[in-house]
Amino acid sequence: MKVIIINGPNLNLLGKRETSIYGNISFEEYLKDLKKTFPDIKLDYFQSNIEGVLIDKIQEVGFDYDYIILNAGGYSHTSVALTDSVASISSPVIEVHITNIYSREEYRTTSLLSRNCVSVICGFGLDSYKLALSSL
Repeated sequence: MKVIIINGPNLNLLGKRETSIYGNISFEEYLKDLKKTFPDIKLDYFQSNIEGVLIDKIQEVGFDYDYIILNAGGYSHTSVALTDSVASISSPVIEVHITNIYSREEYRTTSLLSRNCVSVICGFGLDSYKLALSSL
């Protein structure tokens, strides 16, 4: 099985950014653990802070990967273009959030992506990614 995790804006700062909310481990460190936990899954990773670059990546991989795990960060709540790109591909997308978006600021409680994803996992910290992979 071939899976790619795509992370959006500010997720490159995990481990440094608001550690009381997002934890104190970088995603690169956590990715090593995921690869050890799921050795039978070819697991790739991509991160960008730029909306168009994320769209380009989704279009690039969205017909070749078995699954995409997408944490679009703040773009989840604002980007029509990003959700259109998810709707345009054949690879199923699992939307992931580190925090429980429904218990945060009002503007975070709506995700434009969710309607085009096969599932949504949120609120389990970095283990939201592990849960997504476990579901496969």
